[in-house]
Amino acid sequence: MSIASLHPSLAALAETFGDRVLTPGSSGFDALAAPVFAGAPRVPAALVRPRTTAEVSGAVRAAREAGLPLVVRSGGHSYTRASLVDGGVVLDLRLMDEVRIDTEARTGHAQGGASAGAYTAAAAEHGLATGFGDTGTVGIAGLTLGGGIGFLSRRDGLTLDNLLGAEVVLADGEVVEAGPDEEPDLFWALRGGGAGTGVVTRLDLRLAPTSEVVGGLLAWRAEPGVLSDVVAAVAAGPDELSGMVNVMLAPPAPFLPGELHGKPVVMALVCFSGAPGEADGALAPLRAHTPVVDLVAPKPYPAMFEGGGPEVAGLRGAIATGFVPVPGPEAAAVMIDAVGDADQPPAVVNLRVMGGAIARVGAGETAFAHRDGAVMATVAGMTPDPGKEAGVRGWVSGTAARVAVDRGPAYVNFLGGATPEDLARAYPGETGRRLRAVRERYGSLGTAV
Repeated sequence: MSIASLHPSLAALAETFGDRVLTPGSSGFDALAAPVFAGAPRVPAALVRPRTTAEVSGAVRAAREAGLPLVVRSGGHSYTRASLVDGGVVLDLRLMDEVRIDTEARTGHAQGGASAGAYTAAAAEHGLATGFGDTGTVGIAGLTLGGGIGFLSRRDGLTLDNLLGAEVVLADGEVVEAGPDEEPDLFWALRGGGAGTGVVTRLDLRLAPTSEVVGGLLAWRAEPGVLSDVVAAVAAGPDELSGMVNVMLAPPAPFLPGELHGKPVVMALVCFSGAPGEADGALAPLRAHTPVVDLVAPKPYPAMFEGGGPEVAGLRGAIATGFVPVPGPEAAAVMIDAVGDADQPPAVVNLRVMGGAIARVGAGETAFAHRDGAVMATVAGMTPDPGKEAGVRGWVSGTAARVAVDRGPAYVNFLGGATPEDLARAYPGETGRRLRAVRERYGSLGTAV
C-alpha cells in the first residue's frame, strides 16, 4: 500500500517525513508497529515518526483531514493495545527522546518519546531523580498522563504530582503550553486523565535529590501471614520506603532455591530513599519473617531499574486492576491459592502500596481520583504462545474476581481495555464529568471518557 493511495493530505505529509512515514509492507514497518503486548492483529494504515513538535502538529492535522483515527505511541511499552489502530495513523514519538536536566531549577525536561530509564540515568549524573514506575523501558509521557507509581511515590507523590508543565499539540494541531497558570483545566486533565487529551511533546518534571538508595529483592515462601505482614510493613513504614509485592509462580531463576521453582512465592521489590543510616530500621519489619532471598543493598538509584520490563514483543495475555485494603491473612490466602492454580508463569498478583505523599494530594486536584486507595492490586498473566492465550485470560478473569479487583476504582495505566465501564472505574463521578468537559473544550485524540 502506498501512502498516496490513502489520502492526499497523507501523501503531502510523506513529502516532509520521507522514509519516516511507513505503511504495511514498508521496510521496518512490522518491527516498529509490533506492540510488546499483543492480541488480535491491528494493522495501522500508516506509522509516522516525527522529530519536532511542528511535525507532530502537521501529522495530527493530516490525520484529521484524512478522517483517519490517530493514536499516540510514546517511549515504551503499554499493557493495552491502544498504541495500535486498524486502518488509522500511529504517531510514534520514539525519535523525540531528548532529555535535559536543569540542576539549578531542579527540573527535568523530556520530549514525549523519552523513556524512564534514559531520563533517570541523565538525572542521576547530578544526584537527582523524578519518580516513575519500576521499569526503565516505559515511556515517560504515557506513564505520567495516567499516574506513575513506583520506587519514590510514597516520598514524592505519583509522577503526575511532579509534572510542572507540558507542551501539548491539541486535536486540531494547535500547540499550547499547559501549567498551573497556562491552560489550567488542560493541565488538570493531563495529570491522570490518560491518553487522548492532545499529544504531549514535552514534559517539565520536578527533580528531588536522590543518589544512593537501599533497595532490591526480598523473597519468601508463600504463606498468608508472610504476605499480609510484608504489605502491612510497607504501608506502616516511613514515606521513604516504597514496595511492590508480588505473589507469583517462582521463575527458574538461579537466585531462587530450586525447590521453589514453579511454586507460589512472595517477592518484594523494595526501595528506601531516605538517610542511609535509617535503612536497616525501616526494613527490619520486612525481615521479621526471614526471607529465603535477600538482595537488598545500597546502590545508585538507576540500578533499581536494571533487568525490569518486558523485552520480547508479541506477549499475549490479560491484565486486571483495582484498589484493595492491606490484605489480612484470609485475603492473602486467596491470592496465594489463586496463583497456585495458574498453569504456568508468568502469573502474578501485584500489590503496590499507596499512602505517604500520594495520599496527601486532594482527590480533586488532579484527574487521578484514587488518593485514598491503600493498595493498588493488579492481576496479570502473559504468554508468548497464542494457543495458551485463552487459558491465561481465563485465569486472569477468575483471579480478578477472587481477589476483588474486577470492580470498583481502577488505575487507567493498567487497564486492559477502554470500555465505557473501564473508564467509569478509572474516572468516577465528578472526575469523569470534569474530564469529559475538558475534552469537549480542547478536543480528543483517543477514546472519550
